[in-house]
Amino acid sequence: VNNPIFRNTGFIVFVFNTCFLVAIPLRWYELNYKMNNPDKPFTGALPLRPLESTLVVLGYSAIFITLCFLVLVLIMGKRKTLPQWLFWFNAIIFIIQVYYFFLSRF
Repeated sequence: VNNPIFRNTGFIVFVFNTCFLVAIPLRWYELNYKMNNPDKPFTGALPLRPLESTLVVLGYSAIFITLCFLVLVLIMGKRKTLPQWLFWFNAIIFIIQVYYFFLSRF
């Protein structure tokens, strides 16, 4: 039985995780710019600041959304109702997020 709620939730988490993958290079660009140009203020990596802010907020909140999603899927045993690539993509990105937020120095 295909449950559309889990499938749609998986795609929403996919969007959040994609924003996380975009937010990481934006953060590295900002840190690199500030190190190389300490006298100049940083005006953003993208010319459209609201877009950049949205990507960063969605990307940084993705760890909480992904954790809730993975716990829900594993507890309810609904992994078979999701496409395999979607489950594994979100699970692998969650591991990367845990490393990025708790083990790295960024």
